[in-house]
Amino acid sequence: MSALADLGSKADLATAEDLFAAGRVVADSAQLRAVLSDPTADPAAKATLVKRVFVSLPADTVALLGVIVAQRWSSHDDLLAAIEELGIRAIAASAPRDVDIVAELFAFGGAVTSDAQLELALRSKLASTESKVALVERLLAGRSSQQTTAIVRQLVQQPRGRSIRESLRAAARVVASQDRLTIATVYTAAPLPEAQTERLRSALSATYGDLKINQVVDPSIIGGLRVQIGDDVIDGSIASRLAELRLQLAG
Repeated sequence: MSALADLGSKADLATAEDLFAAGRVVADSAQLRAVLSDPTADPAAKATLVKRVFVSLPADTVALLGVIVAQRWSSHDDLLAAIEELGIRAIAASAPRDVDIVAELFAFGGAVTSDAQLELALRSKLASTESKVALVERLLAGRSSQQTTAIVRQLVQQPRGRSIRESLRAAARVVASQDRLTIATVYTAAPLPEAQTERLRSALSATYGDLKINQVVDPSIIGGLRVQIGDDVIDGSIASRLAELRLQLAG
């Protein structure tokens, strides 16, 4: 986003945390949501409202919010999504080079996918937001960067109707996009050896450019693998071949 690019090195983890907090304030106020997402409202008036409501935030963060609310949004959820995405991009743009946020998000996503009780705890409507945040911080402590922890904390605090799996995948795509990378999700029956993963990444990169591989172990694949890159699906799994064979026999 150009507004984020204009800030340059000023956009950092603190900026993202402020954006996330502002998004939650907007989400919790029906009146504020309605005004700021109204496509017929005067952009200048909306920017002025943002300055008044978020007077305690740094001027640079308020300027970013002003740019966002000045756009035309078809729904308040689109507005909230834009605020969140800008926060995630601020984190990705300012993260140290040795921090691999995408890999850490994948790792946490894998932990959630493999533990039904953990996934239930994070999506349960009976559990408080505070308890979910505390659980995330406990699970990620010493295992993930503060950048990744901030993103996951935001996803838990403001799910916007999404499952934690969906939220993590979406956040990973935003981070990868900020780093000019594409995500290839590879489904296999068992984890691929590192050397094979690298060969696959190299082969796919010839067509799709720089890639990050997200491995998902799915026993239903049986053998082979299935790769999804955006809307493209490359299915070389045994399960797919068996399904095709059953269709041929039925015909």
